[in-house]
Amino acid sequence: MTREHRVGVAAVATTGVLWGTTGTAATFAPEAGPLAIGSAALGIGGILQALIALRPLRAALPALRERLGLVVLGAVSVAIYPLAFYASMHLAGVAIGSVVSLASAPLASGVIDRVVDRSRLGRGWAVAAALGIAGGVLLCAEKASGGDPAASTLLGIVLGLCAGVSYATYSWVVQRLIGGGISRAAAMGAVFGAGGVLLLPVLAVTGAPLVASGTAFAVAAYMALVPMFLGYVLFGIGLARIPARSATTITLIEPAVAAVLAVLIVGERFGVGGWIGLGLVAAALVVVALAPAGHGSSNERILLTQTEGERWTASTR
Repeated sequence: MTREHRVGVAAVATTGVLWGTTGTAATFAPEAGPLAIGSAALGIGGILQALIALRPLRAALPALRERLGLVVLGAVSVAIYPLAFYASMHLAGVAIGSVVSLASAPLASGVIDRVVDRSRLGRGWAVAAALGIAGGVLLCAEKASGGDPAASTLLGIVLGLCAGVSYATYSWVVQRLIGGGISRAAAMGAVFGAGGVLLLPVLAVTGAPLVASGTAFAVAAYMALVPMFLGYVLFGIGLARIPARSATTITLIEPAVAAVLAVLIVGERFGVGGWIGLGLVAAALVVVALAPAGHGSSNERILLTQTEGERWTASTR
């Protein structure tokens, strides 16, 4: 293993750990609520993404205007994602909300590939979808049997699915923009920056508790600057040095970290059925990650459209 490869692996692994802490970090500001946390995290983080891409954005402005519909779709998806994601964890628990959201994203991307781009879905995608659905059913049943309201858990799972769909949608939008000749920095800056702006009214309405205490403010600052901003930068550094398929497998550390922290710090507990459900959803992620890549591979697209630094290459096609 070369030094460059080690640096890449370390960067991606660090990113996965950082992303896996978001749900647990949010529990330290319970008075803020999931909408405030979500709008602060990606609202501020998205605007920072645009600020570091001002020069490419200026150069790409005419092309972005021609594709305004795509930019709006991506921005709306970016705005929906954190609200659904953090609400999912609030209702269903950190472990379930995190794992369902993360597992459903590549599956939703596969549906978009099939419906919009007419791509053929492989056997691996079908297996992953079956595992994910079975795992979700077990998780819901486990939480209900443990005394948690079934309706609340089910709504949390539905919101996790919404988070996964919105994640897949803005990934697809960024891919379309890049495929149309717009630079990666400009595409990311436009979609995330506009999404961040859309989240500002939500932050204005719900964000007062974030400045009511030092702890809540620290949580909001951590979410925006560390997992959302620094995490994306580190991920770009990693993908510039290791293949996307390797990065896919490494980032599976994220749901594992989220589940472990939920048990050790938040105090969530699962019976046998819950752990089996989590295992099935995690297995769905593994299947998607290791499935042979076809044309416009959805799992690789989801990874590549998250980053700031690496190039869009023909190897992902």
